[in-house]
Amino acid sequence: MGLTIIEKILSEHSGKQVKAGDIVVAGLDFIMGQDGTSPLAIKAFEEMNGEAVFDKDKIALVIDHSSPSPNDGVSALHKMMRDFVKSKGVHLYDIGEGVCHQVVPESGKVGPGSLVIGADSHTCTYGALNAFSTGVGSTDLAGGLISGQMWFKVPETLKFVCNGQLQAGVYSKDLILYLIGNITADGATYMAAEYTGEAISNISMDARFTISNMAIEMGAKAGLMEADEKTFNWLKQFTSESFEKVEADTDASYYNIKEYDVSSLEPQVAMPHTVDNVSPVSQVSGTPVNQAVLGTCTNGRLEDLRIAASILKGRKVNPDVRFIVAPASKNIYLQAMQEGTLQELIEAGAAVVTPGCGPCVGTHNGVPSNGENVISTANRNFKGRMGNSSAYIHLASPATVAASALVGKITDPREFIK
Repeated sequence: MGLTIIEKILSEHSGKQVKAGDIVVAGLDFIMGQDGTSPLAIKAFEEMNGEAVFDKDKIALVIDHSSPSPNDGVSALHKMMRDFVKSKGVHLYDIGEGVCHQVVPESGKVGPGSLVIGADSHTCTYGALNAFSTGVGSTDLAGGLISGQMWFKVPETLKFVCNGQLQAGVYSKDLILYLIGNITADGATYMAAEYTGEAISNISMDARFTISNMAIEMGAKAGLMEADEKTFNWLKQFTSESFEKVEADTDASYYNIKEYDVSSLEPQVAMPHTVDNVSPVSQVSGTPVNQAVLGTCTNGRLEDLRIAASILKGRKVNPDVRFIVAPASKNIYLQAMQEGTLQELIEAGAAVVTPGCGPCVGTHNGVPSNGENVISTANRNFKGRMGNSSAYIHLASPATVAASALVGKITDPREFIK
């Protein structure tokens, strides 16, 4: 019997052939921590009597969740991170550099076949690069910083075969919301979600990152895709390192294989207060919107900003809507500025905040008021996610967010797409 992508990666990194259900200790290619989790990891590192890290070139800490700092308590945690990276010689992405799940891929240190852990649940994002990347707790991260290894139970794989072509006005965010709604928020718990099919191969790398990013929202440990020409062309922008793609064997064993024809899929919206509470936009259009958010590690990439700008160009955001834009990285911010995309968004009424997580985590930058409706390109809509448990968060694509900001109500973006 052949092996799945995740079985092959864990076999390579543990030095023996493994199958789903096996327990392995595997060598790590990269480790990441962000400012919500790194301080706890640093404390655990010290409690473990850690001295040096296993490899300073394979570690990065990122200040993105509360960036710039909103209060003195957070500032103290940021200082702890800055002191740690200086003493250990590891890299720090400080305020304004961007979201961890954008700056790490842009570093060029993660690619096909990589094994990556991060103290953030959306570390599964890098699966779009044909890597096994997954979120861990701060204590596990500390152990990885010292040893360069991590134990894993090899996950079973749930394969999604997405056939057909997404129609105009329908995007990867709509596809992943639909899949999560279809299998539910715990439908792939501790599994590796593997995405394949014509609909996946036809979309851009920016769009693929969106799908892998939200694998955790169906309970998955990872969100894997095979590498192709688009993958390697994307990597060439950031690294000259050579990677070898990892493909599943034709006789690999899967927990389940689910097939979909996405050709007739319409824009989707995740309604409060769970990510799998998904409806077609036609069923929820007309819901009033008070705040719209474009950005986060799910949809703050250049393609996402361009999609929103194409709808908003020459128009004005509804005066009753606050429209907040957070580019995913400084690199994206600069590109969007140089090509005029950012100007189009600002002229339409956007308030652009520092590259980073922006309003998503709810520490600053756009906390909604009681009873307000928010439509966001983020990945979670739990009660209190954006800092107010009395607000209502709806999740949608950049196009749906832009169209809704324009009208002041949840709106089908296809009305504005030629």
